[in-house]
Amino acid sequence: MHTTPHTLEGWLRYCEQIHPTGIDMGLDRVREIARRMSLKFSCPVVTVAGTNGKGSTCAMLEAVALQAGYRTGVYTSPHLVHFQERCRVHGEIVTPDDLLPHFSAVEAARTQSGEEVSLTYFEFTTLAILRLMSHALLDVAILEVGLGGRLDATNVIDTDCAVITSIDIDHVEFLGADREAIGREKAGIMRTGRPAIVSDPVAPQSVVDHAREIGADLWRVGHDFNVAGDKQQWSWAGRGRRYAGLAYPALRGANQLVNAAGVLAAYEALRDKLPVTAQAVRNGMAMVDLPGRFQIVPGQPTLVLDVAHNPHSVAALTANLDAMGYYPVTHAVFGAMADKDLGLMLAKVGPLVDRWYFTSLPTPRALAGIELQQKWNAVHMVAGGRKDVSSSAHSDPLQALRAAVDAADPADRIVVFGSFYTVGGVLVNGIPRLDAKHLGA
Repeated sequence: MHTTPHTLEGWLRYCEQIHPTGIDMGLDRVREIARRMSLKFSCPVVTVAGTNGKGSTCAMLEAVALQAGYRTGVYTSPHLVHFQERCRVHGEIVTPDDLLPHFSAVEAARTQSGEEVSLTYFEFTTLAILRLMSHALLDVAILEVGLGGRLDATNVIDTDCAVITSIDIDHVEFLGADREAIGREKAGIMRTGRPAIVSDPVAPQSVVDHAREIGADLWRVGHDFNVAGDKQQWSWAGRGRRYAGLAYPALRGANQLVNAAGVLAAYEALRDKLPVTAQAVRNGMAMVDLPGRFQIVPGQPTLVLDVAHNPHSVAALTANLDAMGYYPVTHAVFGAMADKDLGLMLAKVGPLVDRWYFTSLPTPRALAGIELQQKWNAVHMVAGGRKDVSSSAHSDPLQALRAAVDAADPADRIVVFGSFYTVGGVLVNGIPRLDAKHLGA
């Protein structure tokens, strides 16, 4: 019999050890624990799935709801620096101590009456956070899907409104090798008779088909709601409401308009349960904040942080970097998982980067900095790339960033991307101050 952990760190270490694999697709185990704990929500639930844009969509949903005066709960994953970032209640990150009783409750349910149920780290921690949220007297719960949708632990909760953001190729070993197969998995969060918002402008047919098969209330961008914009402002029109002259969301990047459009569709679809005013929409979009999504840190040289970690999100990052204007030299700090399509990622952003700083990451799933450098060398040679591009390998993201800062002139630009671990690794001591030539000074 193990000793019950007394700290969040202790619980997380325990959760890493109790299941033989990190990912074990299937909902039977999670559903059984949820049943034993009588886990249920007494408020509307919005569930957000997709390859990219989930975190941004959740942050915008939360910001608008807060401005409308609702008590919000948000579950997102992964975290950047601290585990507790995965749960926010009424706009505030929960404390480690807030989580402890809910980890204990999951463990009690898991080992109840000698019928022990094995849970993965993700399943155990998700159940603990869902239980915390279900006890927090919320007006709305916003749940980000971890992987796929149909078999994700969050899908034990019936959603009142499903939102599916952009769909692209990622996690092929679990979700399938093409957008149609992946779309089918994402569509598993939809429910019969409930709104299903699809903000991907070219949604896979499998998503549309599944919505029709189960009788979900499908809202498609370009069909049930439309978005348009010029340099100054944007507008949105849905089935029964229009917004004109909206300021662009505070989250930077052209891709955020697609996410924002889905958020407004969700609130229009939920207007009977969660009415929001035009002012709440305007204020929420203007105030939304989410670290690591094309985040530009003030100071010199310019620092851009982005958790882009697959070809689709790296393409969006590349377009956003391109739109920033001219910088004499662009330095890139890059760390990534071994299972990503690195050739495509490096080829997309490569033309904008003058100096690479490849970094190892603190997870066995990642490639070492030196291996990334070798991958880049191969891609660069095949592409017949520029001769003046340099590269180096580093043991961790902060060391790589220090090397970039030492090499950069004030007019240059530094981009940190490739994984949540890469961005989290430079945020571990808070936002870096680059004007202090030695980081952490």
